[in-house]
Amino acid sequence: MGAQDFDRRLFDELIPLPDGTSYNAYLVTGSEKTVLIDTVDPDKIDVLMAQLESVPQLDFLIVQHVEQDHSGSVPEVLDRHPNATLITTPKARPMVVDHLHVDPDRIVTVEDGETLSLGDRTLEFIHAPWVHWPETMFTYLKEEEILFTCDFLGSHLATTELYGRERKRVYEAAKRYYAEIMMPFSSIIKGHLERLTRYEIEIIAPSHGPLYDDPAFILDAYRHWVLDPPENLVVLPYVSMHGSTQVMVDHLISALANRGVQTEPFNMTVTDIGKLAITLVDAATVVFGAPTMLVGPHPSVVYAAYLTNALRPKLRYAAVIGSYGWAGKAPEQVMGLLKTLKVEWFDPVMVKGLPDETTLEALDRLADEIANRHRDLKK
Repeated sequence: MGAQDFDRRLFDELIPLPDGTSYNAYLVTGSEKTVLIDTVDPDKIDVLMAQLESVPQLDFLIVQHVEQDHSGSVPEVLDRHPNATLITTPKARPMVVDHLHVDPDRIVTVEDGETLSLGDRTLEFIHAPWVHWPETMFTYLKEEEILFTCDFLGSHLATTELYGRERKRVYEAAKRYYAEIMMPFSSIIKGHLERLTRYEIEIIAPSHGPLYDDPAFILDAYRHWVLDPPENLVVLPYVSMHGSTQVMVDHLISALANRGVQTEPFNMTVTDIGKLAITLVDAATVVFGAPTMLVGPHPSVVYAAYLTNALRPKLRYAAVIGSYGWAGKAPEQVMGLLKTLKVEWFDPVMVKGLPDETTLEALDRLADEIANRHRDLKK
């Protein structure tokens, strides 16, 4: 069940959705009980309610994650099925009350590993905190070996295909989704990936995007994104107000290329932040091109630095380059915005006004340092 949202282009008023998204809900019917797993965003409630018209009785409504794109239609579903019981984790219970104003007496909590019999089918609940909220869980349908993962392993991709057959498109959408939503919790996700190796899984059913009838496709992708070392790649978010920083960016890109280092520049005045996030997944180094505005870095570069810090990619090195008019502390302020990252900082390269030969030589030395550090990283 659920709904495709082909027209949505922004999520959380922040994340671009070039391919729309979906809100997947799942009906599991046993010989004795019927369960609905998750609901839909309130904007698509009519779609879900029309689907539920053919369901005479709903015994349980499982909320795996309280965020409203999955739980926003819960009150209406409970109103239609007044005898249904809401099942969720102990941490989620007060959140369901706070966010959705559900009567607490209708909520039953389940512990990690607890099971629910539907008669000829059995559900197991797997607590999975911080993918990507503290209250989340997965649900495992034992007889069919289907794992319902809510936000985990999903993708913002609206499609009429039930399973992700267009591998390249699905991989890109899933990587964007991981980068923007899951990457800040990669250290915790390691444990969840390890735990899932205990289960026989035939189908992975997330709450965004298509399902996977080849679970190894998405699980192997996550293992690569989470566990593998960074690659020989520099991400270079920048802004140039009057051309000086642009000269420095262009020179550094060329110098790095001559040394066998791949660089992905992102002009923050036109950048899709999702593309920036995707590239950060694999990068070993980030270099911020920061012209000075008044006495600090340009606000667009501040945004890039703040976002990088929030996403917590597996970067190893960082630097700041740029120009200024009369004074300023752009490097110190940019560095102060990335305190959660354990990176080695290269010496900044800043110039007053237009870059001269001395500045370009300093950029060459920076390129040498980056190339030396990247020597053992794969292309």
